[in-house]
Amino acid sequence: MLFRHTTVGVLAKCACSFFYLLMGSSEMKSQTCGSGIGTRALKLSASAICAAVLSACANYAGIHSDKQIAEPQQFEISKSLPAEHGHWPDADWVEQFGDTQLRALIAEALKGSPTLEQARGRVSAAQAFSETAKAATLPRVDANYSLMRQQYSSTAMIPPPYAGSWQTENKGLLRASYDLDLWGKNREALKAAVSQMQASRADEEAVKLALNTAIARTYNELARLYVLRDVALQEVAHREEIDRITAGRIATGLDTQVERKTAQANLAMSRASVAALDGRILTTRYQLAALIGAGPDRGLSIERPALGIGDEVRLPDNLPADLLSRRPDIVAARWRVDAMTHEVKKAKAEFYPDINLSAAIGLDAFGFGRFLSAGSRTASVGPAIHLPIFDAGALRAQLKDRYAEFDYAVAAYNQTLVAVLANVATQLGQIRSSDAQLADAEAAQQAAQSADQLAITQYKAGLANQLTVLNADVTALSADEAVANLKMNRRDQQISLASALGGGYVDTSAEAIHGTDAVAQTNPAVTGR
Repeated sequence: MLFRHTTVGVLAKCACSFFYLLMGSSEMKSQTCGSGIGTRALKLSASAICAAVLSACANYAGIHSDKQIAEPQQFEISKSLPAEHGHWPDADWVEQFGDTQLRALIAEALKGSPTLEQARGRVSAAQAFSETAKAATLPRVDANYSLMRQQYSSTAMIPPPYAGSWQTENKGLLRASYDLDLWGKNREALKAAVSQMQASRADEEAVKLALNTAIARTYNELARLYVLRDVALQEVAHREEIDRITAGRIATGLDTQVERKTAQANLAMSRASVAALDGRILTTRYQLAALIGAGPDRGLSIERPALGIGDEVRLPDNLPADLLSRRPDIVAARWRVDAMTHEVKKAKAEFYPDINLSAAIGLDAFGFGRFLSAGSRTASVGPAIHLPIFDAGALRAQLKDRYAEFDYAVAAYNQTLVAVLANVATQLGQIRSSDAQLADAEAAQQAAQSADQLAITQYKAGLANQLTVLNADVTALSADEAVANLKMNRRDQQISLASALGGGYVDTSAEAIHGTDAVAQTNPAVTGR
């Protein structure tokens, strides 16, 4: 169980810290006095104070967490995600579709997308915070100078000749301080900050992957609209032919104006469909322009896509384990678990004595004439010790809060892993379904086109009426649109699968995170003190 400790261990460390300090003081005094009786008395006093501290120190007994991050091996995936000896997507996975314009759009987005700039800004902020945390682990040196004109009280403890007089005090100090950080509070804060920085870097990669995926999918949608527009234009030409045939049949008395008006209405609706698709193409271009961080006019220069089929879809082996380092959102979630692990340790360190060493040297004098003289020198050196004894439960509440955040980070990681596995399985299942549908849809398309041509031929010869022609025409149109949509859907699913597999991302910090406390949840001693 993660983070479990006993009351005895906490209080023992608390008491022993002061015991050693008091024993050190007793030895110094015994050397000064040279008395064995004095030494024994001081040791007895130290023991009494140590016992008092032992009973009064703030402690974190009973506060712990048993949450653990999920491991991919615990999920059953062999049927849904079988090993197919495939390969992981490369960083340039969009090249499989052979469209140079798509690659150019993605490259343009990586340079100027405001969404990506926001993610980069968060990385810079996290890096600056880690640098601040690192500074707390190092010595600090400050220089101070003050000049003060002051009238001293004549009835206080200031002796003549300064009592009641105005004096100008010059004070210059060079001060150095260093927190010994015996219990690692500052070091844990630094580790937590570094983990948060790594999480923000993984977040940046996740934003980049989401941006690339959104551009590719929107670009594929643009390709879909162009194909549907081609189908609509063919339908316009087909219904123009039906209108001409109907006009000829009216002259021979085979049809009436009812059939002619019906043919003209269908023709007008087909032309309206083309206009509607033109509008959707325009708005999709605007969407692409916004995704790459450009103005709407940039979308007007985007040409018709020329996307290919793409590579064969086969899953790589060892999918769940390798996926941990290939999905940036999983990596980010894991770094946040690691960060909260160190935050918990930092909160525990707050229960122990804090010792800060400080030293100062400088000059202090009244007036300017003696400021630089040897007699104006001043110096100080010594430790400052802080031990929380009673704080009305503030430290325990703070530790509980850190544990709650740790539990949340673990749950978020587990949810991310579950969602990723479901996403990969969903995209793969949809691709397999699209492949199965496409063969039947293409067969239906060929049959519908043949029936449509046969109906037109019979309509010209006066062997069929207009209703038969229109029914065959609608069936052929639906079949053409179904095939076009299936092909575009499959490519969209292929894009989504490449994204679900990480889009070529590989975590370069994988070795570092595998050595952290976040992956040692099965060993409670890792977080012990």
